[in-house]
Amino acid sequence: MRGAAVLLCVMAGFIGTSRAAEAQHPFDGVWRTTLSCSNSHGALGYSFEFPSVVKDDVLHGEKGTRGEPGWLSLDGRIAPDGAAMLYVSGRVGAAAFAVGGRPAGTEYGYHVEARFSHDQGSGRRVEGRPCSVVLTRQ
Repeated sequence: MRGAAVLLCVMAGFIGTSRAAEAQHPFDGVWRTTLSCSNSHGALGYSFEFPSVVKDDVLHGEKGTRGEPGWLSLDGRIAPDGAAMLYVSGRVGAAAFAVGGRPAGTEYGYHVEARFSHDQGSGRRVEGRPCSVVLTRQ
């Protein structure tokens, strides 16, 4: 009986520690990320889905092979209230999808203003063509 009581105390400690960590970093975890840009200024639209990870309130997502055409990363810090200013950096995958027909491999970057809740997030591109980001906690 004493062993069961000790086990219950240990389990309660783990649960308390887990809840405290969750309260400190409520957005931490894996998020399914969809980045979509509409047709604009002669460039075709596109949509990508890739995983992003939030750890200690810092988001990082990546699609493709770093430095290769078609690669992109999404990065930024999420504030305790869920507000985030994210940054997308990448390389053009194909000229038909880039405003101005920039060739494959050309570097680009832009900001995304976003808002997170417990299990979802969304954002809009700040400058340039219209793009949106939708995130769903996994």
